[in-house]
Amino acid sequence: MSATHCPLCLAPDVRDLAMVDSQRYYACQTCSARFLDPAQHPSREVEKQEYDLHRNDPDDPGYRQFLSALFKPMMDRLPPASAGLDYGCGPGPALAAMFREAGHGMALFDPIYRPDRSVLERDYDFVTCTEVAEHFHRPHAEFNRIDGLLRSGGYLGLMTRFQTDDDRFAHWHYRRDPTHVIFYREDTIAWIADRWGWSLNLLTPGAAILRKNTKNTR
Repeated sequence: MSATHCPLCLAPDVRDLAMVDSQRYYACQTCSARFLDPAQHPSREVEKQEYDLHRNDPDDPGYRQFLSALFKPMMDRLPPASAGLDYGCGPGPALAAMFREAGHGMALFDPIYRPDRSVLERDYDFVTCTEVAEHFHRPHAEFNRIDGLLRSGGYLGLMTRFQTDDDRFAHWHYRRDPTHVIFYREDTIAWIADRWGWSLNLLTPGAAILRKNTKNTR
């Protein structure tokens, strides 16, 4: 994807945002996403090296408390014994464990740690993406895939840090992670909902829940 087009909405309406340590970032004026020049995306090897440094222990109470910002509002919406997919689960799928303990079925997918693509051939009552969407090299294709994974009326639960201040972008801690290549604003989440015909059920500073409309069938 050329840096002259947004990797999320595919529009050519982008502008220069910042040059930080030789990395060039752009801002989309259609969907409000901020993104790294695709030519500078990290390799899969670099990504894995960074992910291996993370310590996301499924039994860590602090990590579970962090995930509860999405887990609790999702639980308020899900029927009993729903079928879910943890999309981009990483090496320690804590959120999946929490949903399983609550009586829901969970499948796992991660291109590095759980690369079983057979789980992408089913559909689900809900899909979770926790601290994952900012890693998407091809976000339009990823959200399109997620739309196909969701049953009519199904929920997508996202956790990511929403970008707010361009003046502070260069020093923003979330930008410093070398595997973070796209950043979403609240306006971006609204654009995603509109593009795929989802309704926006919840939007907080660090999480969003979207629902695939019942008329939006596969």
